[in-house]
Parts: sequence; C-alpha cells; structure tokens
Amino acid sequence: MRNRDLAVGAAMALLAKPGASLTVEAIAKRAGLGAATVVRAFGGKDALLDAAVSRLLEPLVQRARDLLAATTPYEALRTFLRELIAFQTAHHAINDQLTGLDLPATTALRAGLVGAVEEMIEGSRRDGRVRADLDPAVTTALISATALAVARAEPSSPGLVHAYLTVLLDGLNPHLPA
Repeated sequence: MRNRDLAVGAAMALLAKPGASLTVEAIAKRAGLGAATVVRAFGGKDALLDAAVSRLLEPLVQRARDLLAATTPYEALRTFLRELIAFQTAHHAINDQLTGLDLPATTALRAGLVGAVEEMIEGSRRDGRVRADLDPAVTTALISATALAVARAEPSSPGLVHAYLTVLLDGLNPHLPA
C-alpha cells in the first residue's frame, strides 16, 4: 500500500507540472521507487494515472455537491466556477496528458462533475438567475471552455479570473440587456 501511495503522490505532483513527463519511469523516479515496483502495484500506466487523477478530482466533485447542498444553485455556480478555475490552473496539464488512456474512475468522476455543474445551471435557470433561452448543453460548454481558457492563460491572475467570470455570468444573466 505504501508503494501505491508513493506512486500516486508522485503522479499527482507531476500532473501539476505543465510539460512534465508522465512515464512510469518518471513517476517511479519521483516516488523513489523502481519502475517494476510501480508496474506491479498498478498493472500499468493507465491504472496509475486513473488513481492519481481520481484522487485529485474526488474533492472537487465533493465540493460541488457540498455547495449545492449549502446554498442556492446560482451562488454554488459562482463560487464553484472560481474554484474550478483555480483547480484547472493548477492541473491544466491533466487533459493534455490523458488523451487516449483508459481511465474508468476518472471518467466517472468527470461525469459527476459535469452533472453537478449542470444541476447548478438548471437550478439557476429555475430561479431566474441564468438565461433559459440557451440550450443547457451550450451553457455547460460555455462554462467549461471559459474555465479552461482562463486556466491556460499565462499568467493567470485574480483580475483575469474576475473579468472572465463577470463577463460570463453577466452574459448568462437573463435580466441584463443583450
């Protein structure tokens, strides 16, 4: 179990470094383990990265659910978008590194994350805080693309995050003139 935790921790650290190599060898070296030990613990790179990304995503998905339970859908959306951008800024290399891998736990968590954001949007629409004339899938795509764009902006700053979120949320507001 110790070797698994060391390898997952090393993979998580490397996922936070843009351009870092995510080979089994690089992860093993960072963990202070041999590559064969890492392979024995996980069976392969996909399972190792699935465990690492899942560990990163679990608290994010839980935070989205907690916000939905604790506040209005719109306030949950406003708060969560800022936190999502911070997460993506710290880990934007994840999407680049995982294309084409078999990651069942990560896929399930991403679906849970999308579901929570969709719930925030739908609740905000019902409450009259988000435009109802846009297809919910379009709204979700706008939010996802905006969050990713801000996360990838170099350098990301609180002012930039605030500006993007203001423009995005103002554009979704049904009470502002188009």
